[in-house]
Amino acid sequence: MKEQVEAVQRMQDYIETHLDEDITLADLARESLFSPWYSYRLFAKWINLTPSEYIRRLRLAKSAIILRDEPCRISEVAFKLGFGSVDGYQRAFYREFGCNPREYADNPVPLLLFIPYGVIYREDRKEKEMEKVKNVFVQIVEKPARKVVVKRGVKADEYFSYCEEVGCDVWGILTSMKSISGEPVCMWLPRALRRPGTSEYVQGVELAGDYDGVIPEGFEVMELPKSKYLMFQGEPFAEEDYGEAIQQLEEAINKFDPAMSGHQWDESNPRIQLEPIGTRGYIELMPIK
Repeated sequence: MKEQVEAVQRMQDYIETHLDEDITLADLARESLFSPWYSYRLFAKWINLTPSEYIRRLRLAKSAIILRDEPCRISEVAFKLGFGSVDGYQRAFYREFGCNPREYADNPVPLLLFIPYGVIYREDRKEKEMEKVKNVFVQIVEKPARKVVVKRGVKADEYFSYCEEVGCDVWGILTSMKSISGEPVCMWLPRALRRPGTSEYVQGVELAGDYDGVIPEGFEVMELPKSKYLMFQGEPFAEEDYGEAIQQLEEAINKFDPAMSGHQWDESNPRIQLEPIGTRGYIELMPIK
């Protein structure tokens, strides 16, 4: 079982780093260390998409981000991401998102982007026992007054229970919206920001205070004041060790006394979690005053 998961993860990693190239089943088989036929079967079994479907959806998601953020021609985006023709790209974009690329580039709206979750994370949810204490970098950051578009759960108090209640597609929609902080966020809401019958843990995206664009169906807007945070950032970690990285950082937070910097915890603002990315280390932001 572990051998299969690792093989599929290697194929996912190869696709991510060669997305603008012609990716063949032979390429994926070479990475998986299995035959092309068996590699195809493994990928479809664990990802629930064929390799070609996975590559197409990932390329379309990447293209939407380019169209949102960069002035460019539709043809340039199409060929850059490996589509054989502009017409083919436009048809695929419309089937995926319900609008054509030019319309979207002129007026970006929230889209449900395909997010390529690594298969290895699905199988390794248990936190590992810490082998050694690692360094944690701490700094004060300031956030401006802002709006946050969020999707509430029901009882969720962490990522996995939230995904079970709300679904993992939320992150794709949030990623399509241009955040003032560069990426979506997960938040633990203080009681004052929670509504009866809704969860403490939510996912959202921070937007400018004057944002008046489209709000996706089922989402809502909260306004947050200018505030200070202590940002805790752990050391880089192997992607499969994300559970250990989270555990280590949270233990460091629990032991930290903000009075050392002349502050105290601010229970009126949300605690913030960023997506665990191994190359930068796990990050949480704790509100202070």
